[in-house]
Amino acid sequence: MRRAGVRRRGAELEAAIFDAALEQLTSSGYARLSMEAVATAARTGKASVYRRWPSKEELVLDALRSTLPEPGVPPATGSLRGDLLEVLDRLRVAMTSPPGCAARAVISELDHERAAAFVGFMHERLVDPVKQLLREVFAAAEARGEIRPGSVTPAVVDVIPALMMYRSKLGGGEFTPADARAAVDEVLLPIVRTHRPDTT
Repeated sequence: MRRAGVRRRGAELEAAIFDAALEQLTSSGYARLSMEAVATAARTGKASVYRRWPSKEELVLDALRSTLPEPGVPPATGSLRGDLLEVLDRLRVAMTSPPGCAARAVISELDHERAAAFVGFMHERLVDPVKQLLREVFAAAEARGEIRPGSVTPAVVDVIPALMMYRSKLGGGEFTPADARAAVDEVLLPIVRTHRPDTT
């Protein structure tokens, strides 16, 4: 048990401040988040917070950057279906983690101009790496002869992020493992395994 009056410093204090900021975002939203409330929740002085982060935008971005799970390396389950489910599971875990929930809370609350920095961060840290993982997974499947050559277009790679955003923002719920299986079995695999429709 920590003795009263012992002050945390360095990485330990930073982690406590990040945890407090993420909890405030998820429970109260970005507009109501204050540096004072974060300092109180982290059991530190307001000056300690402002010394590191002059604004709450910088604090929130730093907290997300330090805590949001990364997608990782391409999976190698041996099958396209297995690889896709693994990528979707990683993305689902990231977006339902405390920093993922906090990031979604920020983006859903702010208008387009004010949310630009956070949207850019989410693309750089999560969406773009996941799309790259998907491209590599599809390329490996094509090399194994599992899918039709040339079937993976930018629109196909966008399907998963679009479905997850729809479910999160408009569908009234989280993207569940059952949703992931449906996205793979009912959407992605039929697209890349069937013949291209005649559009003439």
